Amino acid sequence: MESLINFFTTIPSSYRAAILVGGLVVFWTVESLVPLFTTRYDKWRHAGLNLFFTLTTVVVNFAFAVLILRTSDWAVAHSFGLLHVVQMPLWLFMLAGLLLLDLVGAYWIHWIQHKVKWMWKFHLIHHTDTHVDATTANRHHPGESVFRAVFTLLAVAVTGAPMWLVMLYQSLSVVFSQFNHANISLPAWLDRAVSWLIVSPNMHKVHHHYAQPLTDTNYGNIFSIWDRVFGTFASVPDTRQLTYGVDTHPEPAENDRLGNLLRIPFQPYRPPAGRDKPRKAKEETVS
Repeated sequence: MESLINFFTTIPSSYRAAILVGGLVVFWTVESLVPLFTTRYDKWRHAGLNLFFTLTTVVVNFAFAVLILRTSDWAVAHSFGLLHVVQMPLWLFMLAGLLLLDLVGAYWIHWIQHKVKWMWKFHLIHHTDTHVDATTANRHHPGESVFRAVFTLLAVAVTGAPMWLVMLYQSLSVVFSQFNHANISLPAWLDRAVSWLIVSPNMHKVHHHYAQPLTDTNYGNIFSIWDRVFGTFASVPDTRQLTYGVDTHPEPAENDRLGNLLRIPFQPYRPPAGRDKPRKAKEETVS
């Protein structure tokens, strides 16, 4: 445990970049060999568009890095935050910290973006992807990246997480997000078992269905427990029956062009097109 703490306390930026790139390479390769969906599309062009947003996310995160570091150091020095309320074994301290960082820094901001219209317009860029794969994991408008960075800062302040724990969480977050967005399919029994603890590929694919009510389910990032606790968990019998994208921006000119994707948050709000329409049979299987 001490070696783990030491590693993430001093982890170089080059190592963090290697985790990001390495995860993308692994999952992008696997999904190319054994894809869940076999719809033909220009995978390289699609990756290039999403990698642009990955780079903007990295820039925003670096801009907040010093503030997050100082907040963490202050909280630890003053024993401030939920993790310092009671003494606990190191393994429990780590697990509780990861769970709370995931709740505040990922689940809550994700849920809020689906409920607040002007924030949803930024989050839309993530949902407009009609070919969800490993590169979709970081397809976030720069504005959304700021929201997420602010909530990461809030999570650090609320929990009082030391910086090694923040770095561990962010490293796990990168890999698990790529995993659950990847165009892969685990055996049904394994996916169901995994989804009791972490967000599985099938679980997150439901969230990327093009219409409500499925769009507004399965907000989890790493841990699936929060969707079960707050009643936002949903499943479908066969994820191959899902349709990716979002019904308010169905045209390629709207969902596959960098210029328009950057402008979407500043365009008039569009209510979900399928809200008042009869649900298709495959959408009536929410559990």
